[in-house]
Amino acid sequence: MALPNKVMGELKAVRDPEVEEREVDVLIVGGGMAACGTAFEVKKWLKDDQTVLLCEKAAMERSGAVAQGLSAINTYIGENSPDDYVRMVRNDLMGLVREDLIFDLGCYVDDSVHLFEEWGLPVWKKTDDGKNLDGKKGQKMGTLKGGAQPVRTGKWQIMINGESYKRIVAEAAKLALGEDNIIERCFIVELLLDANVENQIAGAVGFSVRENKVYIIKCKTMMVACGGAVNIYQPRSVGEGKGRAWYPVWNAGSTYTMCMKVGAELSMMENRFTPARFKDGYGPVGAWFLLFKAKTLNGLGEAFAGSDAAKAELERFAPYGTAAITPTCLRNHLMLFEMKEGRGPIMMDTVTALADLGQTMDKKELKHLESEAWEDFLDMTCGQANLWCAQDCEPEKKNSEIMPTEPYLLGSHSGCCGLWTSGPDLDWVPDAYKIKAANGKIYNRMTTVNGLFTAGDGVGCSGHKFSSGSHAEGRIAAKQMVRYATDNADFSPALKPSNEELVDLVYKPVRTFLDNCDYTTAININPAYVKPEGMMYRLMKATHEYGAGTATYYQTSSKSLEVIMDLLATMREDCEKMAAGDLHELMRAWEIYHRIWTVESHLRHIQYRKETRYPGFYYQADYPGQDDENWFCFVNSKYDPEKGEWDVFKKDYIQIIAD
Repeated sequence: MALPNKVMGELKAVRDPEVEEREVDVLIVGGGMAACGTAFEVKKWLKDDQTVLLCEKAAMERSGAVAQGLSAINTYIGENSPDDYVRMVRNDLMGLVREDLIFDLGCYVDDSVHLFEEWGLPVWKKTDDGKNLDGKKGQKMGTLKGGAQPVRTGKWQIMINGESYKRIVAEAAKLALGEDNIIERCFIVELLLDANVENQIAGAVGFSVRENKVYIIKCKTMMVACGGAVNIYQPRSVGEGKGRAWYPVWNAGSTYTMCMKVGAELSMMENRFTPARFKDGYGPVGAWFLLFKAKTLNGLGEAFAGSDAAKAELERFAPYGTAAITPTCLRNHLMLFEMKEGRGPIMMDTVTALADLGQTMDKKELKHLESEAWEDFLDMTCGQANLWCAQDCEPEKKNSEIMPTEPYLLGSHSGCCGLWTSGPDLDWVPDAYKIKAANGKIYNRMTTVNGLFTAGDGVGCSGHKFSSGSHAEGRIAAKQMVRYATDNADFSPALKPSNEELVDLVYKPVRTFLDNCDYTTAININPAYVKPEGMMYRLMKATHEYGAGTATYYQTSSKSLEVIMDLLATMREDCEKMAAGDLHELMRAWEIYHRIWTVESHLRHIQYRKETRYPGFYYQADYPGQDDENWFCFVNSKYDPEKGEWDVFKKDYIQIIAD
């Protein structure tokens, strides 16, 4: 069992940590919703003589994007069709998606939602006369699987009481996998290719963030699902709120960096998500738009989204701008358009929305509605409720400002960056979307590295999975991983680096610190090393100013991208001198290392794509419009770990589902 944090500070790191070696058939890296789906599913398919291990940087009960809770499940097909699900995702992501992956997920996602309810997640239900029942009251209407009707906030979303959502899902995963097959507080930092078989995953190395211990793990197959990338851009919050972000702050781009560094192909890394949220608290706006039917107003009190000027602006981005549902990035674009024209700030009209709903309710129902408005935050972003209290804001009396946040990289929400993976081995899936393993077989959700799988934020070109879709995708990967391990039962993984070399790699920041820390009296100021906090500020300043951050209204240019590429190259050189005096700093050192590599892939893709595909998320000033004639395609990249070189290239989009 890992040790808890010390009362008086973090555990000091030592020069020579304990080394623990493991060898398993299946390795799961991560503990979020996708990894929980894999953990829940994998043992159903494992043979008696096959083994599995899950390594999670934190604790499964409160890790991943759902850690703080959710007030809605955003992907539930229900009475809809997988075809329509594909059309929705395709429209929102400006036409470029992997329709095979999205359709495949749409066939299975509801099964995960039914499991969540079976495990105890309260799902809101509709009564026969159209009333909403939340919490335990909703359970009286029966289950979704049994035909009960959920409370929809949109075509795809259903309301839940989700403060304990992740705990419920993690409990089921841990029970299914078994405690002996889980190592928590274990940060996997580097993947390892096989010494003898080309392009074959063979293991991983990491360390405990609670003990001075390095883990060296061999495996036949592996799934990496460590979430997206957060704190790669400077947040809007300052002072004590500096660490506040919309997505979970522990998501360090580890999924992308670790996979790309063993040669896995990335796709659509230029895509990013810049969500519009309640200002400073990052509170969710979905329920307010969809459930409470609130509208946004500019600083003049105008509902700008329906104005003639807004319609004219959207027509520039047809057919997506003129679609029945305006894509997320273009909704952002309209907000930014108003602010640049001096008509900000943008306000959420909570007062009118609650007043309109109150006209059809008695006092008791209205009071319950107001409590739901607060509970929307308490289920998932309690800091926003605190901010409202601090500002004497009662949503039925005072409107609140909303603002686009700093950018995030992810593949499961309203973004689609990630790894290029194989689709299912079905007749209707184009051959170009299938990746053949060395044995000639197709394994769904396998990357271009044999035996290396991903799910959730890791799978590119197929956003709008959210929590339920990530869990379902993890389950899809689980079955395929066991199939891969079974097909390659004779494979015996061999690692090229020695144990000593791997320990030196992982604990290099610690040894750099111990070798030089006595030279100065100020522990953080030393000519021989740099601390991870300093690297964090350097990265954020660079992306903020040159990489299309909030400082420039999300705009960059070819020259700005040249500048930041030089800065990133220097940062990666300086990472060789990163120092860590305790285990927390060692974790931060590896996180910033992963973030720098992930940001580089992101900006290389923006640099390569000579258009602005996602206005509202970023703008390439030298190529301000969309160019469907030349750029209606995926942009992929591959890093060669042997040569240390990047290759960025196009891949064809293939339409499968008709418009």
